[in-house]
Amino acid sequence: MITLTINGIRRNIDLPPDTPLLWALRDGLGLTGTKFGCGMALCGACTVHVDGQVALACVMPISEVAGKSIQTIEAMAEDVTGQKVQETWLNLGVPQCGYCQPGQVMAATALLKNNPHPNDADIDKAMSRNICRCGTYPRIRAAIKQVAADMEASS
Repeated sequence: MITLTINGIRRNIDLPPDTPLLWALRDGLGLTGTKFGCGMALCGACTVHVDGQVALACVMPISEVAGKSIQTIEAMAEDVTGQKVQETWLNLGVPQCGYCQPGQVMAATALLKNNPHPNDADIDKAMSRNICRCGTYPRIRAAIKQVAADMEASS
């Protein structure tokens, strides 16, 4: 039995320690917002936060995240920065098919929390692990800049 703290709630899960976090979230706990993309940490669809840092859940064994704080897309509506990212994503029409968007939102939220004033290079670097097959990269960049500007204006 492994105890995971997910979105602020401690949860016991009875899975082998080498089970990828993605499957513990989706199949073990019913948190299906985190998506399966490639299964090899190449596309970023499975992006979550572990202790505030971006992590790829498809290759992260649950034994490595026991005792750490895990946040999924389901928690972003309660997170000030995550909520602003999601609102701006919708306002600017960022999503197309939407499949990669939970991972994109998680990566953008982590970026803005660690760097509230990212430049283009910062955005490109932070988002480079998240692939969008619809090619919404210009809108993703615009949304991140808009969130940064809105957060600066409100502070």
